[in-house]
Amino acid sequence: MVAGSIVAYESLIRYYASATGVPFLAVDYRLAPEVSAPTPTTDAWTALRWLHDSASSLQIDAQRIAVMGDSAGGGIAAGVAIIARDEGLPLTKQILIYPMLDDRTVVEDVALAPLATWTYENNRTGWEALLGAPPTTIPVPPIAAPARLNDHATLAPAYIETGELDIFRDEDIDYARALLRAGVSCELHVHPGAPHGFEWLNPYSAVSKRARSRRIELIQSL
Repeated sequence: MVAGSIVAYESLIRYYASATGVPFLAVDYRLAPEVSAPTPTTDAWTALRWLHDSASSLQIDAQRIAVMGDSAGGGIAAGVAIIARDEGLPLTKQILIYPMLDDRTVVEDVALAPLATWTYENNRTGWEALLGAPPTTIPVPPIAAPARLNDHATLAPAYIETGELDIFRDEDIDYARALLRAGVSCELHVHPGAPHGFEWLNPYSAVSKRARSRRIELIQSL
């Protein structure tokens, strides 16, 4: 929510596009604290709307568009999927890689805290910058924090990954369960021994290779 850029992600996006043959549109959404919630999500929604409206001229199939993101970007992708559902814009998939979904994840789990690569302090800082107030102190719309959503019915099918040692683990599992309870197809992977951002930390580990392989298969199947 407060850092990152297309430049930082360019090599990863190029990798996915090259490995799958599927074109990507990368969205340079604005960051907190210069903007507040839900601006990053509505920035991404504006890009998705443009892509859908421009499908014919871009020679893409408007019925086969997916949203994808990791960490904060995963939370934004989930928020965009909510807007798309409410606006009647079809999405074929929401691909959420250890997504940041819940502003209430600020109370430390003593088992996870010593191993966290994205820490509870980081999380409090990120959410407070985005919300303009300390987490849990103000009402938050679901498009900004998708874990706040009450009605998950008819959302796009989901693919969710999280790590066993990620502070987002429980909120990601809870979101997958909420989707499944609402009748939304959802594939969930909890990677053993993996912290937040595991494939960035060690791209050659077995878990990173497995995750990349599954993502490539998933993107190609869209």
